[in-house]
Amino acid sequence: MREWMGMYPEELRDAVAGMGEKPFRAGQIFAWLHRGACFDDMTNLPAALRERLKAEGVDQPVSIREERISRLDGTRKFLFSLRDGNCVEGVLMRYRYGATLCISTQVGCRMGCRFCASTLDGCVRNLTAAEMLGEVQCANRVLRDERVHNIVLMGSGEPLDNYDETVRFLRLVSHPEGLNIGIRHISLSTCGLVPQIRRFAEEGLPVTLSLSLHAPNDAIRRQIMPVALRYSIGETLDACRYYLEKTGRRIVIEYALIDGVNADEKCAMELADLLRGMQCHVNLIPLNTVQERKLKGVTEAQVASFLSWLEKRHISATRRREMGDDIEGACGQLRKKAMQEGQP
Repeated sequence: MREWMGMYPEELRDAVAGMGEKPFRAGQIFAWLHRGACFDDMTNLPAALRERLKAEGVDQPVSIREERISRLDGTRKFLFSLRDGNCVEGVLMRYRYGATLCISTQVGCRMGCRFCASTLDGCVRNLTAAEMLGEVQCANRVLRDERVHNIVLMGSGEPLDNYDETVRFLRLVSHPEGLNIGIRHISLSTCGLVPQIRRFAEEGLPVTLSLSLHAPNDAIRRQIMPVALRYSIGETLDACRYYLEKTGRRIVIEYALIDGVNADEKCAMELADLLRGMQCHVNLIPLNTVQERKLKGVTEAQVASFLSWLEKRHISATRRREMGDDIEGACGQLRKKAMQEGQP
């Protein structure tokens, strides 16, 4: 079955031409799909064409299986259902500058980071560009009179491990005839796949690149992130500098504070030395507890101390605002619970 929403306009034109339809029908279909419409809603298309589209492909490939709303800050956590019975998560956060949606790019993840729930059962499969767009469409239906303004590719999965579909999604979600979300309103988080970062720098898609660093040296990083066994911190930061040079976009350094591992003053000093002179911003993240992992988060006092140590060394840094704590807002938690309860 074709996923019509994952096609570029020119691909749709070829497809409808093969059905004996005029090229302008492709533009109508593209606009309808990216508005979140189903085939039956496409009233300006001939009924016979709608039936053929329905028979040969899928209109909206994602639905909401479960939704939780935080009583603390209104954050919404979604468990999205895919057509094959798999599920992924997304988080919709409200800020004064608009609604931000965190989406998943894979069912699970194969990167194996020790602090992450998404990777516990490995990677089941990649999401398609149409499924990623479907996550956004679901959130837009919930928002009704508003629309998703910012997108963060930071849910389950490593976006650059699903490179082609991620790039296709970025081009489609920013298409002027589609959702038209500005590419500079999109952030992509990676654990540091060096060749893919360098390749991505050449795509002409200046999203904000967020590097999940989480350690000030290779020895610590190898303990918690298997990707560090393949690419050193030096290689990874060089690739990020190349991305910065090509796009002009400041790099965000994600740093999850883990008690007894990477959260003391010595680590802060090493991190400051590592990043000095680089156009970047450090996002400090108190570790979310994952029951299956024997890693412990830090206290607020420890976060404040680490932040102070960085600031004294003139490193731009903030503590990430935590949202949705009462609804298992961290990626992987809700899907894991559904799996444990025997749901598909």
